Amino acid sequence: MTLIFEQLLNGLLYGIMLFLMAAGLTLIFGIMGVINLAHGALYMVGAFIGTWVASATGSFWLGLPAALAASTLTGIVVELSVMRRLYGRSHLDQVLATFALILIFNETTVLLFGRQPIFMQLPEALAQPIELLPGLLYPPFRLLIIVAGLLVALGLYLLINRTRIGMLVRAGSTNRDMVRALGVNINLLYTAIFGLGSLLAGLAGFMMSPVLAVQVGMGEQILLTTFVVVVIGGVGSVKGAFVAGITLGVLDTGLRAFVPGLLRQVMAGADADALGGGLAAMGIYLLMAIVLLVRPKGLFPMKG
Repeated sequence: MTLIFEQLLNGLLYGIMLFLMAAGLTLIFGIMGVINLAHGALYMVGAFIGTWVASATGSFWLGLPAALAASTLTGIVVELSVMRRLYGRSHLDQVLATFALILIFNETTVLLFGRQPIFMQLPEALAQPIELLPGLLYPPFRLLIIVAGLLVALGLYLLINRTRIGMLVRAGSTNRDMVRALGVNINLLYTAIFGLGSLLAGLAGFMMSPVLAVQVGMGEQILLTTFVVVVIGGVGSVKGAFVAGITLGVLDTGLRAFVPGLLRQVMAGADADALGGGLAAMGIYLLMAIVLLVRPKGLFPMKG
């Protein structure tokens, strides 16, 4: 039971990161109609800038606002300089342009920070494991990530469903032309949405910096799974991104933790690990196929 509970926490942690990435991506695609392959690059910007500032100042907490500011400002610059020229263009044009941005961000990061991974040093209070259950030690920083992710989910829910800005976002996702006709500055709305999505990506990157190595190309490693979350949850739906992110996080973590062990009961250890790893990697895509067979628009598709 201790192992199961620990893996549930790890799955929730991974799911929170997927949600933060997918929430921004689904808003951008659902409202602006732009396929943004460079979303993972904004995740990388938050991780690198936050880690660099935290290392230079010796303060983990100063790295957080630096990561958020860097990813948000980078996203706004990208929207004003590149994305604004892609509205109304074909998805192929959007894919090519944003793929070029991936290459530009990666090479720029190499020039600034080099190719070697960098690592975040946590404060002692966040790094020292605490005992949640008898025999279950868990780092408090991971618990902090989970709590922060849940608070962000609550904040997004209130923003989208209880504010005028959220009303415009929901209206823009269903009928952009009508919103423009009613006198709303649609360009400003698009910039704000892109900035919000970039902020969430940077937050995910910084929070995962102590868990994963901060390295060039780290955004592409998570981008494909993020698109799976968006597809399963429903394009444009923050609620869908949350449900799908948590589900995929727990599923992927559980499969990787338990499938190889189960297969070792019937085959050699090396073969069981290889087959188990392959089956675990397939799990989220099998789930996506099943969901799309039943609900082709995802679990919570936007109306309109």
